[in-house]
Amino acid sequence: MTPISLVVSDVDGTLLTKDKTLTDRAKAAVQRLHKAGIGFTITSSRPAIGMRFLIEPLSITLPVGPFNGSSTIDPQMKPVEQHLIPQAAAERCLQILQEFGADIWLFTADKWLIDNPKGSYVAHEQHTIRADPTVVADFTPYLASGCKIVGASADAAGLERCEKAMQEALGGEATAVRSQTYYLDITPPGFNKGTFVQDMARRLGISTDAIATIGDMQNDLAMFRVSGLSFAMGNASDSVKQQATHVTATNEQDGFAEAMEIILKRNGIG
Repeated sequence: MTPISLVVSDVDGTLLTKDKTLTDRAKAAVQRLHKAGIGFTITSSRPAIGMRFLIEPLSITLPVGPFNGSSTIDPQMKPVEQHLIPQAAAERCLQILQEFGADIWLFTADKWLIDNPKGSYVAHEQHTIRADPTVVADFTPYLASGCKIVGASADAAGLERCEKAMQEALGGEATAVRSQTYYLDITPPGFNKGTFVQDMARRLGISTDAIATIGDMQNDLAMFRVSGLSFAMGNASDSVKQQATHVTATNEQDGFAEAMEIILKRNGIG
C-alpha cells in the first residue's frame, strides 16, 4: 500500500461548508497533514482570485489549480501555467448557452465579466469568490482571453441537457462539465482536475498512487480516476460516490476533516 504524499482537494462542497466557511476542524486537519510531511493543495472551478483567501489559513506552499485545473498558479497568485479556450469554441459556447437560456459569465485571468447583473447567481458568486464582476455589453472583445466560461441557471435539468449538448457540439475543442447543479463550466481543451493532479505528481517527483483526492461533483471525477486514493463527500451524488474509493461525511458534517484523518491513519499516524 503506497503511503500518501499529497492531498489534492476540491473547494466548494468539499473543503467549505454551504455558507463558504472553512471550519476549525478542517484547518486543523490540514495542519496535521503538514506536520506529518504530507503535501496539500487545492483545485477548483473557481478563478484564481476566488482561491486567494484559503492560502494563508491552510498554509499552502504548493501551486493551486483554478479553472478546473486548466491553470496553475503559485501561492502568491502568479501564473505558473495558463491555458485559454480557443476563440471559435468560445463563440460556439456562447451561442449554446443563449439557446438554453443560461446566464453567461466569462472569466479571464483576473476579471469576472457578466452581461446581466441581475442574474440569479451573481450575488451568490460574489459571496463565493469574494470579488465583484465587471458588467459588459458585449463579450466579443474578451473571447480571445477566456480562461473559463460559465452558464449559470436555476433549471438544473435544463443545464444538464445543456451540458450534453455542449459536449457534443464542442467535442475536443473545450471541456464542458458541471461544477454545481447550477453551473456549467467550459474550460480549455485537454486540461482538467485530473491533469492538474498528474502535473503535481511530476512537479513533486511522486507517483499518482501516492496522491489522495477529495471532491463532490462531476468535475472531480477526472482527479479520482488518476489518484491512488479518492474520497467522495457525503453530499455528492450517487454517481460521484460510485467512482470514489471512499465516501466520507457531508461538508456540513466535517467530511473533509474525517477523510484527512483516515489518510493520516492509513499512513500510520494516529
